[in-house]
Amino acid sequence: MFCKGTIFFSIALYKHMKKYIIFIATATLLCSSCVTLGKYEALENKNTRLKKENNIAKQEMKDMQAEQAELLRQNELLSTSVQDLRNHNLQLQDENEQLQDEIGKLKLGYDTVIENYMQQVTSKNRDLTRANNLLTARTKELTQREEAFAAKEQEFRRQQNALTAKQKELERKEAEARKALGDKEREIKALRDAVNNALTGFADKGLNVESKNGKVYVSLDSKLMFSSGSWTVSKEGAEAIRSLAKVLEDNPDLNILVEGHTDNDPYNGKAEVKDNWDLSVMRATAILKLLLKYGPGINPARVEACGHGEFAPKVPNDSPANKAQNRRTEIILTPNLGDLIKMVN
Repeated sequence: MFCKGTIFFSIALYKHMKKYIIFIATATLLCSSCVTLGKYEALENKNTRLKKENNIAKQEMKDMQAEQAELLRQNELLSTSVQDLRNHNLQLQDENEQLQDEIGKLKLGYDTVIENYMQQVTSKNRDLTRANNLLTARTKELTQREEAFAAKEQEFRRQQNALTAKQKELERKEAEARKALGDKEREIKALRDAVNNALTGFADKGLNVESKNGKVYVSLDSKLMFSSGSWTVSKEGAEAIRSLAKVLEDNPDLNILVEGHTDNDPYNGKAEVKDNWDLSVMRATAILKLLLKYGPGINPARVEACGHGEFAPKVPNDSPANKAQNRRTEIILTPNLGDLIKMVN
């Protein structure tokens, strides 16, 4: 196989050979003809010059031969490299074919994956659309609930503020009521003390004063107030009522209730009274009239009388002593609690 270096070497060799042929032809011509000395010297000089050129050509030829040898060696190396490249190219072609097969398989798998993925994406998009629609509906519902909750919260705050204000008002009323109740308790105590002081002389004669449940109870034993089966107040009993009436006049806001009570022994008295119930009512009324007589300042609208007969005993009617306790008239004094009730309501 030839290359460019080989071609250049051949051309140079041809040029030197041409000079050598011309030199031989000239020498032959000189030998075959007669020449003058001047021409001979000229030819000799020319011959010398040609020899030099020939030597130079020979040297160049040697150099060119060496160069040619180097070029041949390089050519062999290049040929070997080209063959290696061809072999490598064939190997690369085989590998390329394998890669093309693998790429085809991968592309087929890729196309399958893409198709499956697109199907999944389409399905997911449908699911996402449904989810978005559901989310929109839920968001709308949530917004409506939030608005309803906000309205309820606002109403709750309004009610809470109203309750807080009401609680403060109740606390204020409670404080006022406590104060008023304390005042009433002190008033009841003062009333009880005043009644006790007014009726001190009758304490050992069947008269008892006590306070309970915000009321003052004046209990009058029948032996102090009445004869057996009678509803006419005795002289001593009238004195006790007179003393009590003075105290009640000084307390115009009192509610006064007179209750008559008997034991369970059957009534055997005057014909106009038929039983113990009638007798208890008559006794309560008699005492009420005396209170109004001796206490003209007492408001009749605040006074009332009733009779319980034998049906509200203090103790069982199972002995003479217990029956004596049950035969009584009670005057119940209740302070006016209207203002206190208003405070609570």
